Amino acid sequence: MLKDLFKKNKYGTVKNVNVEAEEKPNIPSGMWLKCDKCGSIIYKEDLKSNLYVCNSCNNHLRLKARTRINFLVDKGSFKEMGEDIKTTNPINFDGYEEKLEKSKEKTDSSEAVITGIGKINGIAVAIAVMDSYFMMGSMGTVVGERITSLIECATERKLPLIIFTTSGGARMQEGIFSLMQMAKISAAIGKHDDAGLLYITVLTNPTTGGVTASFAMEGDIILSEPGTLVGFAGRRVIENTIRETLPDDFQKAEFLLEKGFVDAIVHRKDIRKMLYKLLLMHGVSNND
Repeated sequence: MLKDLFKKNKYGTVKNVNVEAEEKPNIPSGMWLKCDKCGSIIYKEDLKSNLYVCNSCNNHLRLKARTRINFLVDKGSFKEMGEDIKTTNPINFDGYEEKLEKSKEKTDSSEAVITGIGKINGIAVAIAVMDSYFMMGSMGTVVGERITSLIECATERKLPLIIFTTSGGARMQEGIFSLMQMAKISAAIGKHDDAGLLYITVLTNPTTGGVTASFAMEGDIILSEPGTLVGFAGRRVIENTIRETLPDDFQKAEFLLEKGFVDAIVHRKDIRKMLYKLLLMHGVSNND
């Protein structure tokens, strides 16, 4: 009888019942992006309308070169130069061609810089925009040649020069040939300066290595987007060399502004207006 108390009752079972799965909402991929600073999930169209600046933390997300050019110049005014200058493999670095092809597919650009002549509120300017999505904006021979050719064109046509920098530095796959671009571009900038022409640089995140050590910091006026990392050697290398702990904001644009290396920090939505104002202040007008 005691055994009967713990006896399990048998219940009827239902077999082969098809329960229709609850339908899940179908959200198309690619509609949302995550801020790499604060982690906010942002609707892509809202981010685009805000020029790819996070509404929550003001983080200026990286831009592809063509996207930045479209934001900057008068519609339909940009005439690209230098696209026929193609990259080779001067030191036969293994796997270099494959890396180049992947970057071309990712960016719709043939190299880490786009150069040309465009207009800002009707004023013609020579513009170079580097692209961190193309091999981290590294500076190889073609980057150097395109920028140098643009500067020479600006000098000949007496145009102001604007360069948006972003780079991880010289391109290791081209060895000493990449380092030579620092001197070549700087020499062309010197001739542009001798002609009494205006050169403005806009530092965007990140601007490091040989680009910082040359044309990025040679502008008559140096602007920067907020929060931009700017430096030559890495933080850890410097700390190990000088045996000191650096400030938390070291190599940030705000730190450089405080030390006098940057003239102004400008929000992305204000950069076109700021450049136009600077052009007018320096006597540059509609120069067709």
